[in-house]
Amino acid sequence: MLENRRTGEILRVRRVRDAQGQTILGVEGSLPPQASGPPPHVHLHLREEVSVKAGTLGAQVGKEKIVVPAGGTAVFPAGVIHAWWNAGDNLLELNGRAIPAGDLDRYLQALFAVLNASPSGRPSMFYLAHVLWRHRRSQLVTLPPKAIQCIAFPLILLVGRVLGKYRGDGWPGSPASCRGAPEV
Repeated sequence: MLENRRTGEILRVRRVRDAQGQTILGVEGSLPPQASGPPPHVHLHLREEVSVKAGTLGAQVGKEKIVVPAGGTAVFPAGVIHAWWNAGDNLLELNGRAIPAGDLDRYLQALFAVLNASPSGRPSMFYLAHVLWRHRRSQLVTLPPKAIQCIAFPLILLVGRVLGKYRGDGWPGSPASCRGAPEV
């Protein structure tokens, strides 16, 4: 179970094999009323399919805004910028899957660890840059722009290494602490 203590978002993830033997990531989640989910982002190689069990999902998929009530579904295609939020006054509950699973579970574990490690709610730029750079071939955020990420993140990582931010495995979002979801 992953929980973002700042937004109240809760995700339960597990790896499963579909009928073709492909590993997919099953997701169950919830988000409090009027809360924002993740900022605009892109999954380069996987698509997400979401079914709304309760509440109302608001989403931006590319340039299109959608609202999905309970019983409805939304698809976030691979390579398309998207974001989602609770567009209603009740708890949003959803089920979904990411096809194929890729490294999404490890990315989410790392991201939630970094976000939760900061008492101020502002994540450490050293740990956040490490997670975003480590997963840059599969998951992207839209801010800062990609060109700036390609310049700034390696510099931040270099300074972080010099300062000893990445020693051992005990730092938020470390690769060793993000082993992925269980396969069931």
